[in-house]
Amino acid sequence: MIINYNTEFIFLMFTFKKSKLIIMKSINKFILLFIISSPLCFSQPDIPINEWVGKTILLIGAHPDDDHQSHGTLAMIKANGNNIYMVIMTTGNVGTKDPNISKTDLSKIRRQEQIDAMKEIGLSEEHYVNLGYDDGRLEFADKEEAIGKLVYYIRKFKPDVLMSFDPGFNYQVWHKSDHRAAAYLTADAVRAAEWPLMYEGDIIHKNLDAHLVPELLFYGGNVSDKNTIVNIDKYVNQRVAAGTKYLSQFSSGWFNYLGSNIDNYPKGEKESLFKKIRDRIKMVNGISVEQFRYYKGRPDGMGRKPRD
Repeated sequence: MIINYNTEFIFLMFTFKKSKLIIMKSINKFILLFIISSPLCFSQPDIPINEWVGKTILLIGAHPDDDHQSHGTLAMIKANGNNIYMVIMTTGNVGTKDPNISKTDLSKIRRQEQIDAMKEIGLSEEHYVNLGYDDGRLEFADKEEAIGKLVYYIRKFKPDVLMSFDPGFNYQVWHKSDHRAAAYLTADAVRAAEWPLMYEGDIIHKNLDAHLVPELLFYGGNVSDKNTIVNIDKYVNQRVAAGTKYLSQFSSGWFNYLGSNIDNYPKGEKESLFKKIRDRIKMVNGISVEQFRYYKGRPDGMGRKPRD
């Protein structure tokens, strides 16, 4: 019998490589599952977010609804006994394609949508502040005034953790105009708030103290910069319920606003809206997650690696 050793060797090598590939895929999947399911996942805070208790969290955004991508995490943090405040910089009074809505009416609509969404995740209207800037024009607002307002609320609420749009890490993240402005105004305000001789009127006349924000949690940045994953499986229903309150933004109300009751919209709208909000949630191996860039340290280092 003639044995073709070359053919047999090639077959054995192919089988070995195929088995190695299967094993490596299995290992990678196991590691990813461990990262997602373990509270001690990579680059998490010293105390994992799902174990935070008794902290004060301040979220700063550009528009009513900017917090929606963090609703699962916010619902969890609130349920675990933390205190949450929101400061939104614009009224959202331009965000519609419905020609029959005025800026004043839209401002009122979006305020109520925000409050209704907050209630779904356990937050109250008393913890909501809107600075009243015009939607779409935040980058043209008086920068010193805007930073001063943010400094005031940082000093008033004294957050242990501040959440905002990610200004970028070693480079500027591209955001649309209001998001971009909010990211950098917030970063500058965080830095200013710790210095007692900056915006000292807060300290002299309003009985506030300078405040150093020790931890930052950035949303809306590039996926490659995010270093913290939060398992929100238990809070998906709350996130979806909250997201569906923004009828002027996420439903056909964007083009033809029919009020705050979803039942007044075309047939099938309710089901499609719930599906849209649900489908926006990132899934990793069947687990619902939200991702952030976490930073702890002096504000000057929030956007860069250590330097000489």
